[in-house]
Amino acid sequence: MKPYETVKSETVYKGRIIDVTHDLITLPDGREAIREVVVHGGAAAVLPVDENGDIIFVRQYRQPARGLVLEIPAGTLEKNEESLNCATRELEEETGLIAGKITFMFKLFTTIGFCKEVIHIYLAESLREGTRNFDEDEFLTVERYTPSESKELIRNGGIIDGKTISAVLFYTSGLACTGC
Repeated sequence: MKPYETVKSETVYKGRIIDVTHDLITLPDGREAIREVVVHGGAAAVLPVDENGDIIFVRQYRQPARGLVLEIPAGTLEKNEESLNCATRELEEETGLIAGKITFMFKLFTTIGFCKEVIHIYLAESLREGTRNFDEDEFLTVERYTPSESKELIRNGGIIDGKTISAVLFYTSGLACTGC
């Protein structure tokens, strides 16, 4: 079988955060097909754990969910920004905390069927006070839950965000990322 090949890619929408392309690809059997792809520059997120072992979340309004969502601090990478810098920046901006120790856990495609967004997820420990500095359109509250409470929130639908679910389960399972 022949490998998939992108023959042509055309940007059909250019936005502030995302672009959309129509990609003409060749399938393994030689036929051609169109794929719509959301192009996003990537993001970083951070799972903050305090000295008591509690996980720190932010609750904020998310338009696609049409409501308030409990999630770990995260943000879009700025142009040429390293994911570690983004995670560090977002932690302080959204929670007012600075990590004494920050460790890469894993990366994930958010919706690999149609979107190129990759989120790099970090663990933040040895936290100390910094300065909160929300974006002008952000209204956040900070909440803390034990790991078992966090898993129960996942079970009962209190946490519905994919990156947050992945990070909590990864952390509470004691997994370590090798080859990331």
